Amino acid sequence: MKRMNPRWKAPPMWPSGVGSRQPNPRDSALRRAAISGNVLALPPFHVPTGRAVRVFICANPDDTEAERNALKEHVYPKLRDFCRENYGIEFQVVDLYWGVDPEEWDSPELQRLRMKLLEDCLKTSAGPCFVGLVGEKYGSIRVPGEVESAEFEMILDAAVEAGLDTRILEEWYCRDENAVPPTYYLKPKAQMLKNYQNSMESSSAAKSKNDKAWRGISEEIKKIFRTSVLQLQEKGTMKSAQAKKFLCSPLEDELDFALGKQTPAFLKKCVCYIRKIANFDRHAKVPEMARYMDIITDIDGRVMRNQEAYERLLKVRDEFIPTIVAASNLRVYSSITHCDMKLGYSQEVESHYVEGLCKQFYEDMVDIIQATVQQNFDAETDPMYDELLQHLSLCKTFSSIYEYKSETLDLVQEYLYPVKGSRMSPLVVFGGPCAGKTLLLAEVAKQAYSWLQKEMGPETDPVVIVRFIGTTDFSTDLRNLLQSICEQIAINYRCLIHFLPQKIQEMRELLVNLLGESSFNRPLVIVLDALEQLSDAEEARKLWWLPVNLPRTVRIVVSTLPNKHGILQRLRGLIHDEFRYVELTQRDRKACSQTLKQQLLGVKRKVTSGQQIYVNEALAKCTLPMFVNLIYREVVHWRSHKDVDDTSLSSTVHDSIERLFFSVQDKLGSRFVHRALGYVTMSRSGLTEMELEDILSLDNSVLGDIMISSNLKNPLRIPYDLIARLREELDGYLIERQVRNVTLMVWANRHLQLIAQKLYLSNEEDVHQMHSLLAEYFLGAWAGGRKKIFHCDNNHFAHFSHHKNTSQHHHHHHPSQHGHDKSGTDKYSYDRQTPEQPWVFQCNLLEPDIFFVNHRKMTELVYHLSRSGRTDDLMYGVIMNFSWLYTMIKIGHFDKALADIDLAYSSSQEKELKFLATTLRSIKVKVTRNPASLSAELQQRLLPVVTSLPKLRHLLLECDKDGPKYCSIVPLHSSMDVTYSPERLPLCTSYMQIVEILPTLAQNIVIVALEDGSVSTWDVESRQLLRQIDTARSVVLGIRLTTDEKYLVVATTKNTLLIYDNHKSCLLSEVEVKCSKHNPITGGVAFINGFTLSSQHALAWLEASKEVNVIDLVYGWPLYQFHCWYEVTCVQCSPDGMYAFCGQYLNTTSIFHLGSGDKLATMTSEFSGGFVKSILVLDTINQMVMIDNEGSLSVWSTKEVTNPRLMEDYDCRGDDSEVVGIELSEDQRSILICKARSIEVLDTKVWKMVEKFKAKRTERFVAAVLSKNGQSIVASMENTSSIFVWRRDSGQCMASLIEISGAIVKLIKSVHHNMLLSVASSGVLSVWDIDIITAMSNIDKTGKRIQSLQLSGREDFVFTMDGSESIHKWNFSTGFIEMVFKHEGLVENCVLTTSGDLMVTSDDKCSQYIWQTATGDNIFRINGQKITQLLITHNDQFVVSLCEQNASRVWRLGTGHKVCNILVTLQHALITTANTFLVGTTKNKLLAVSLWSGSVSKKFICDDGITIVNFKLIPDCPDYVVFITSTETVFIWSVADESVCRRVQMPANFLKNLEDFQISPNGKLGIVSKGDDNINVLDLHSGKLRLVHAAGIIWRQKLSRDGRYLVYICFRNCEEDDDAGVVSSLIVMRLADGKSIGTCSLYKTPTFLCLSQRALNIIVGFEDGSIGTYTVVDRVDAALKIKIATSNSRQIVNNAAQKVRPKCSTHAFKTIADCIWRESTEVFSRDSPINLSDSGEAETTTPTKKSELLQ
Repeated sequence: MKRMNPRWKAPPMWPSGVGSRQPNPRDSALRRAAISGNVLALPPFHVPTGRAVRVFICANPDDTEAERNALKEHVYPKLRDFCRENYGIEFQVVDLYWGVDPEEWDSPELQRLRMKLLEDCLKTSAGPCFVGLVGEKYGSIRVPGEVESAEFEMILDAAVEAGLDTRILEEWYCRDENAVPPTYYLKPKAQMLKNYQNSMESSSAAKSKNDKAWRGISEEIKKIFRTSVLQLQEKGTMKSAQAKKFLCSPLEDELDFALGKQTPAFLKKCVCYIRKIANFDRHAKVPEMARYMDIITDIDGRVMRNQEAYERLLKVRDEFIPTIVAASNLRVYSSITHCDMKLGYSQEVESHYVEGLCKQFYEDMVDIIQATVQQNFDAETDPMYDELLQHLSLCKTFSSIYEYKSETLDLVQEYLYPVKGSRMSPLVVFGGPCAGKTLLLAEVAKQAYSWLQKEMGPETDPVVIVRFIGTTDFSTDLRNLLQSICEQIAINYRCLIHFLPQKIQEMRELLVNLLGESSFNRPLVIVLDALEQLSDAEEARKLWWLPVNLPRTVRIVVSTLPNKHGILQRLRGLIHDEFRYVELTQRDRKACSQTLKQQLLGVKRKVTSGQQIYVNEALAKCTLPMFVNLIYREVVHWRSHKDVDDTSLSSTVHDSIERLFFSVQDKLGSRFVHRALGYVTMSRSGLTEMELEDILSLDNSVLGDIMISSNLKNPLRIPYDLIARLREELDGYLIERQVRNVTLMVWANRHLQLIAQKLYLSNEEDVHQMHSLLAEYFLGAWAGGRKKIFHCDNNHFAHFSHHKNTSQHHHHHHPSQHGHDKSGTDKYSYDRQTPEQPWVFQCNLLEPDIFFVNHRKMTELVYHLSRSGRTDDLMYGVIMNFSWLYTMIKIGHFDKALADIDLAYSSSQEKELKFLATTLRSIKVKVTRNPASLSAELQQRLLPVVTSLPKLRHLLLECDKDGPKYCSIVPLHSSMDVTYSPERLPLCTSYMQIVEILPTLAQNIVIVALEDGSVSTWDVESRQLLRQIDTARSVVLGIRLTTDEKYLVVATTKNTLLIYDNHKSCLLSEVEVKCSKHNPITGGVAFINGFTLSSQHALAWLEASKEVNVIDLVYGWPLYQFHCWYEVTCVQCSPDGMYAFCGQYLNTTSIFHLGSGDKLATMTSEFSGGFVKSILVLDTINQMVMIDNEGSLSVWSTKEVTNPRLMEDYDCRGDDSEVVGIELSEDQRSILICKARSIEVLDTKVWKMVEKFKAKRTERFVAAVLSKNGQSIVASMENTSSIFVWRRDSGQCMASLIEISGAIVKLIKSVHHNMLLSVASSGVLSVWDIDIITAMSNIDKTGKRIQSLQLSGREDFVFTMDGSESIHKWNFSTGFIEMVFKHEGLVENCVLTTSGDLMVTSDDKCSQYIWQTATGDNIFRINGQKITQLLITHNDQFVVSLCEQNASRVWRLGTGHKVCNILVTLQHALITTANTFLVGTTKNKLLAVSLWSGSVSKKFICDDGITIVNFKLIPDCPDYVVFITSTETVFIWSVADESVCRRVQMPANFLKNLEDFQISPNGKLGIVSKGDDNINVLDLHSGKLRLVHAAGIIWRQKLSRDGRYLVYICFRNCEEDDDAGVVSSLIVMRLADGKSIGTCSLYKTPTFLCLSQRALNIIVGFEDGSIGTYTVVDRVDAALKIKIATSNSRQIVNNAAQKVRPKCSTHAFKTIADCIWRESTEVFSRDSPINLSDSGEAETTTPTKKSELLQ
């Protein structure tokens, strides 16, 4: 025993960083075999990738219960996560005792299943496969399930001889002649014990009574077998090997089978844990100990240890296992536990042992997995290889089911052999459903390689390509199918495809060319099953793509149904040779009978001659291979004494499948089978065993059916035993298929799928719930220990389920439980142990791009979410999820992602989704080339519109959270112009034909009336005509909809109103509008002049008439006429439908009651010249506004409707232009009056004009509307094809959108959706989203290019100069302009104090200004000198004003007093950090001027003809200057010592195009850019130069303050101009490794780049006067993430409260100067000098002197 490890290793924590090993080199031999289609060379149980770790637990069920439960609860889930994260594969434990009723533990059926699964685990597990838990108990021997008749009779005789009562054996065992040789089998309990079946369902008392009876019987049976077998063994009649099966416990059998005859390499994958208990015998009497040891009761009733069993245990534990350890590396851990003196092996002792075991178990499993499992990225990175493996795995599965050999196989084999002749044509196999086409072709594909090798010699290396069309998404699409076949041929024949053709015809040509590569040495066979499964895209079913004339060494075999999509007919048109068609017909009955007989003999069964009659009868009706197989499945279970009649077998495939399903339901429970097969059938591509177990464990209705209340404990899961039995029952029908790293269960053919669908997915409510549950599972809703409530109501699913923080989204999937408090729900909630479902499994957190994709979630989630109608989850859990988008793009599924977004949009109609899809399409080229830039690209585009499209916030926050893993640039404020094109719909050839367009409640649906009398309902987005009404060829004058859209009313030139049911488009009634006899109209016929609708009535009036006809819409008859004083011009109903306001000539309005027809009041405005153009009813404040044709208003209070009071008269008759349109804002706060020459906005609170926009002299407005928040005006002009957006607060035109269809003639606003409809002169209707249009006006711009930009010291404000008289102060985090500082002349210089509280500026009018930046006051002004440069000392005390003409000055900022004059002229001056010197250049000199005296203190003079090109101060070494001269030399010069410290010579002509030059803070590195695409990094100490290639031609570069990052903007190379609108790129490079850590496209021309001093923020000024702000979040500095989250642009505001823009204030300069500078003096005005020493530091009298050495 020394070799065993007698101690536990030190208990480790769960290991971290596991799986970080690099993947092994690919398994090239297997890969080669797979690619050339040599199926027989692939491993027997799986193709190279399909694998899982499956561990069989071998133990006695009773004495290891605590260990097994603890492992199940705590360890298996962690191991499962470990395998998924590091290898992308499943970890599964097979513990068949778990969750099974203890009474069933020794059932022969379970023991047989255990052995079968043990064998499976040993063969198929990818890693560890066997764990033995051995304790102090040997376990009892089994009750034999079946015994051969000779043995049984021998045992029976021996028992009689021994004097035992054998009646019980004769009663319980029955002879079965159908076995070969005959056997005796144990009759089922259900048959023998009374009420057995009922007791299973009913009372526990009956059950325990039955259990007790069975225990007695089974003990008796075991005793008889044991005694007899031992006796026979002694006599030598029975050999010990034969006797072993009657005398061994399952434990010994399993250990022997797993460890007995294995290789040492295999044993590395097995582990045994042995638990010995010291001095255990003395506790045998303690009743609880019976679980842990074998006991017997002697004659006196004393309980003692069963010595015989103990001896057998020692033999296994202390002899067998150590022998194996000695010969191999089997891991065995042995521990000795000491008992508690009183209690024996108490719970405390046990739990201590269990804790140690759990830690050790985890460690061992991880160790073995790491040693044996390879990380396999093959299928992840190579879609063609993955597709090929899926078909190969199906090929193996199908060919293993192929039982019925037929002459067809020989025909196909014959066809494959080479012939001397010329060209060949494809072979067509056809036949009806279930005829075995797929199985035949699978067998052909499997054998083809070996057939050709045998025929043509071993040196031949054939290539076999097989595709089962329709089994994968890829294979149904013709393009993908041809592409993957071409790629596979190209790899095999080593052909290089430079690029894949775009056109499908070219793809076919490529295939034909590739076929020509085959040769006699490498013949090619292509097998295509089920052509009818091709989708009809690209006219694939017409088979134009199938090569018909094949080279001599190519063979193509295809199969199809005879009458689906006319494919067979097409083939007959292409291939005329009759010999090329093979039909699979019904087989000969005798042959089938023979096959069946052989099949039964294969499993040692047969049928009696009596039963054979019925088998023959069934075969006479049908001999399809599938049917024969189904018969076999039925008869293999028949016993010889079974009563068989003509109903025992079905007569069709369909009935047989149903019968099979029903028999499975009988055995395993109807609810379980219903749901299990339902889930498999409804899943998109099948489920894995583990998924099925997880999902059924979440399904309360299944658990309620199979759980007994005593079993309700954590974790709550269904026993694996049920799934194993289900798999066994449906073996060959529910088959395995490998997809990437998982093995899925799928139906073997479409017939099974259809029947399962009919049986299990017909109840819609059930199906909806099941989809919902699958969606929850793939969302990971119950993962991570979240408990789900369990209540056993078996009529239905759990309608309420308890959850804690189920989801990260803002809505909850599950209403929580009604009427229960939390503690109550907790009590009934259980952990179901479902795994987390991230989009990708990250193997290594530091390498975010090495991952396994969670393909199962990718495949299933969207499908189930859309099927179960969970639109919120679909939107936030998938579409708005950055990880999903990134992963889809990263693995090359960009188009699939777009399709999913379009699908989600079509079901939810959320405009955010539509915008997102458009956005993604516009950045497709960029992000497919560089997926890492996705987050920055999205943020730039979404930030401007997020206030209008609030649901995009979720995605923005996701980008913040996960984006920095891949791209370190995070846009904080984006000024990108929103690219937007409307939905367009051509209605007719000219706008003249359009009478009216009505928007509706549905976002994309409009109703259009044309002159020709047609009224059509269109869906603009899909351009579909939904409904059309033809108004019997009368000309339409107008159409109206009631507010509820129930009625559509059409006015015609026949003076009738047609009332239609809008939804059904049927005419309800036709009413004529007449004029009354009292009031005849003079001068012939008058048409309807206008009409309007209230909720119940239509009101219409004729031209020049004083009457308004009121018509009841419901009954369609005229009610009464309103008589007015003058001719009616307009009518408006109040929103509640109570009153009608009729406007007339002479600016008069009458009010009528709609219910009674009474006239209530009449009022006339003071401006009585014109007529009432429009009436607005402000119901919220009980006012009515009359607007006349010249735009004048009169406002009336309608509190008392019978006595309206005039409140306000407002005269607008200025510009004698008529009113074009009037609009009341949504909040009724503003009225917009659009006239031909101006747009006016009135405030209804004070009735004053607040804004007026005038058109230029030649222009006229067509229409104007307000945005939703009322902050912008959207308008169009006559004869222009643009829509303009003006900002109301600043009057700026923020955007003009071109309408490509022609000049806009009409704008219509949809009130419901904030949509704007525009009609172009060409008759095209465009639908614009006002939200998105106004989002454009959210971006502040100064209107001129930004020339320079300063950031305040606190980094909260940005000050920009744009060459105008103004300086703009921007809020850094919101990107809004908050203040404008106006100057007298154009601003030339601007400097800030470090705190940013004071700003000093100068303009071209020789003035200098000091501004208080917080209040905007100009507190001091100096006139008299033109300034070329302004500088402030670092302590904010002094200002240096440099002039070219006069003396420059140093003056005190606090008082305005001069300190000194500087007489030399300096360029590009800088102040040293110690505030000692002013350093600047003049031609060939570098001068340091004292700030105190103004005299030159230090200087460096170059030789003649040499100039100083550029110089910089070193930030950390205050008195050192680095400068470059025209001789390409870099100098480091100490100001204090006036000495050159270092000189570096650059290559010749290096500085020819010097553009910029930067120094790192420590002075070690210089970065030089020369206007090309290289970054030159100069080491100033060694003089070495390093070139780093940039992504384009560098325009500007800046080094961060800490010297770690270089930020640069580069312009793209010309050949990459396929990115829509990209002007340049902003790139951040980490200098430590030269790696580019973030890229962000800029879509406008940048004019200024600035970096902040503290956090790494980037500000870019653009040509249009806008700025963009960005921050850099290097993965290394996670703290900065907090910065993004708190930045203002990310504050989540409610949808209602849009981001409130602060009012922008403008501050003017002082008109009178406080001080005037003369030649060398200054003159102050009376109230100066001022004192504004608030620069934050105490005033120092002189600039200080300091000098530091260069480090």
